Amino acid sequence: MTNSDPYLQPAFSRRNRLLRFLWGIVYALLFRTSPRPMHAWRNFLLRCFGATIGPNSHIYPTARIWAPWNLICEENATIADDVVVYNPLAVRLGSHAILSQQAYLCGATHDYEDPEFPLISFPITLGPYSWVCARATVQPGVNIGEGAILALASVATRDLEPWTVYGGIPARKIKMRVLREKSEVQPKQS
Repeated sequence: MTNSDPYLQPAFSRRNRLLRFLWGIVYALLFRTSPRPMHAWRNFLLRCFGATIGPNSHIYPTARIWAPWNLICEENATIADDVVVYNPLAVRLGSHAILSQQAYLCGATHDYEDPEFPLISFPITLGPYSWVCARATVQPGVNIGEGAILALASVATRDLEPWTVYGGIPARKIKMRVLREKSEVQPKQS
C-alpha cells in the first residue's frame, strides 16, 4: 500500500537519506565530540562525505552541516560553533568567508502555492572575505558579495552587494565597508 499524499512523501531519494543517516552517526560519534582545535580531523571527516574543504579552513565541532557533499569551503573559511548549514544544494564559502556563531544558512523552502507543497532548493554563495555575523539568517538562493557583512541577527532575503554592510529584518544596506590601512589601526587604550 503506497500513500499518494504529497505531504507524506519523502522529498529526498533513498540514497540521500541513507547518506544523511550515515553522516548523522559519524557527526554524533566523531565530529561533534572532537576537541575544538582538531579542525583538520573535522575537515577530513567532511571530505570523506564529499565536501570540498580548502587549506586552513576552521569548522567547529558544534557546526551542523546537513549534507557535506554539497559543501564547498575555499581556503581560510570559517564555520563557527552552532552554525546550521541546511544545504540540499551547494553552499559555497569563498576564501576567508566567516559564518559566526548560530548563523543559519537555509538552502530550501516549500512552494506553498503548489497544492503538492514540493520542496524547492537553491544554492547559497558567500563571496571571499564576507562575514555572516552571529544569529544571522541567509535565505535560499542568496549570494553574499565579496567582503559584504550581514549584521547580527539579520535576515538576508536577497543578494548582498560586495563590500557593503547590511542589517535588519529583512536586511537593508547600512553603509559601504571601507577597510582602513593597517597603519591606521590604533591599539585600545586601557
